[in-house]
Amino acid sequence: QVQLVESGGGLVQPGGSLRLSCAASGSIFSINAMGWYRQAPGKQRELVADSGGSTVYANSVKGRFTISRDNAKNTVYLQMNSLTPEDTAIYYCAVDRYRDYVRAETANYWGQGTQVTVSS
Repeated sequence: QVQLVESGGGLVQPGGSLRLSCAASGSIFSINAMGWYRQAPGKQRELVADSGGSTVYANSVKGRFTISRDNAKNTVYLQMNSLTPEDTAIYYCAVDRYRDYVRAETANYWGQGTQVTVSS
């Protein structure tokens, strides 16, 4: 199995930045794709960014967020800039061991989530 541990969340003012990390351990040699999802109170879980066969971003974060990978460290990052209160959510790291993309309905593993709160 694969274990995912997220870190880097917290409280930040509007316009600020955060960098989230997700470290994978276990049977990681077969991982094909890693990505980020988020869920705000009263809203559905939504894709934030996906790194696999190609890089995909949600329209709401294009130009502000950047996903990157460090394969030597088995870690995926999410750099979040120009944050707004609408970005407040629990952010989850997800893995697909077989496909070259991460989709909520079929992802194999999920992290515990890290809270991001954007408020003045």
